[in-house]
Formats: sequence, structure tokens, C-alpha cells
Amino acid sequence: MALRILASVLLLFSVLFMPFWVSVLLALAGMIYFSVFWEAVVLFLLSDLLYGAGEAKFHGAVFVSFVSAIIAIIAIEIVKKKLKFYPNV
Repeated sequence: MALRILASVLLLFSVLFMPFWVSVLLALAGMIYFSVFWEAVVLFLLSDLLYGAGEAKFHGAVFVSFVSAIIAIIAIEIVKKKLKFYPNV
């Protein structure tokens, strides 16, 4: 439990003060390591609320990383259930 809290605080620090790609890597690592890492989704929502701007590629959508985090966590959880060597999911 303490490791999950530490990972959440580290991800919060990376969202607030580090480049975006560091936050993405830490969030993906947390999603893979922990059972359901909803903290990453919430922190990417915070990131979009703080730093989000309309993306021209996505027709002016602002919450691109939030939606991407939701899709990633769902996909990772499905893949973890399919893997035979992943413990107790």
C-alpha cells in the first residue's frame, strides 16, 4: 500500500513539474505494475485541466491525455487478464 501511495505522489510530482513524456512513462509503469491504477487517470485529468489546450489534430478536443489514459488503463487491464504469467489480477 505504501508503494502505491509513493507511486501516486511521484506521478503527481511529475505531472506538475516534469515534462509530459516522463509522466506518461511513469503512468504506464504504474498501470502495468499495480492492479487498477486509477490515480493515473485522475492525474492526467488534472494535467489537462492545468495545461490542456485545444488540439488541432483532434478537432479542438482539450482532454486528449485524459481520454488516452482511460483507453490505456482499460486495454492494459484486458491484456493483464489474458496473460498467464501475470499474478492475481
